[in-house]
Amino acid sequence: MMRITVTVDGDTYTDDIEPRTLLVQYLRENLGKVGTVVGCDTSNCGACTVHLDGRSVKSCNVLAVQANGHEVTTIEGLARGGELHPMQRAFHENHALQCGYCTPGMIMQAIDLLIDYPDPTEEQIRHGLEGNLCRCTGYHNIVKAVAAAAKAPGADALSSSAAGA
Repeated sequence: MMRITVTVDGDTYTDDIEPRTLLVQYLRENLGKVGTVVGCDTSNCGACTVHLDGRSVKSCNVLAVQANGHEVTTIEGLARGGELHPMQRAFHENHALQCGYCTPGMIMQAIDLLIDYPDPTEEQIRHGLEGNLCRCTGYHNIVKAVAAAAKAPGADALSSSAAGA
C-alpha cells in the first residue's frame, strides 16, 4: 500500500492505495467521482479524461500514485455555485450529446483545447478532440459547441480556469 494525498475538485484526500490503482479507479471507487467514466480501458476513447494540474489526461492511463501531491479536476468539479461551466452550457445549448457517455471526457478535453487555441478553427477543434470518441453524434454539434464556448461571454476564463489559475 502507498499513501497518497491528492486534491480533487477542490477537496484534499489522503488514502492508502495499491500502487497499481489507476487514477480512474481511484476517482470512481474511492472518491465516488462516477462522472469520470470507463469507456475502453485502453486509453483509446477518452471518456475518462480529467485535468491533472490543469491539463487533460486520460485517467485510465495514469496511476493514482502519479497524482500524489497534485490537483485533479473532474467533470463534477466544473460547475460553480449551481452554474454550469461555460463548456458544459455550450454542449447543452448546441445539443452536443446523445447518449452522454463520452460527454464528460469530451468536455474536459475541449476545455484543455482552448488553452492552446483560445479562438480555434474547426480544423483545430477536430484535431484537438481526435483522442475522444463519440459513437452517437457524428461530431458536428460537438465541434459547434466548442466553437460556441470559445466565443461565449467569459470565454477568456475558460483556459485560465483549466490551467489552474
